[in-house]
Amino acid sequence: MAAKIKKGDKVVVLTGRDKGKEGEVIEVRPADRRVTVRGVNLVKRHTRPSQSSQGGIVEQEAPIAVSNVAHLDPKDNGPTRVGFKTLEDGRKVRYAKRSGEIIDA
Repeated sequence: MAAKIKKGDKVVVLTGRDKGKEGEVIEVRPADRRVTVRGVNLVKRHTRPSQSSQGGIVEQEAPIAVSNVAHLDPKDNGPTRVGFKTLEDGRKVRYAKRSGEIIDA
């Protein structure tokens, strides 16, 4: 299966406590079908002090299911589904089904 959501994409959360929040994908886990989005699904982790960090309560992003996010349309910033099409030069690109705009530059 081809990846419809990739690292660096702008997405919006569709369900859950962070519904409506927008952010950039910072990690994709295809095997788990999960993505990590900057500023979304923040959880607190209690960490021990180490040589590199002081320790204490650290807030970080946790992964969410890929089905709970939608790509943002480059034209009008609304949630859209992603499709694939082959251009005349033979490249396979992702496009927004809402507006037909090509996502991959």
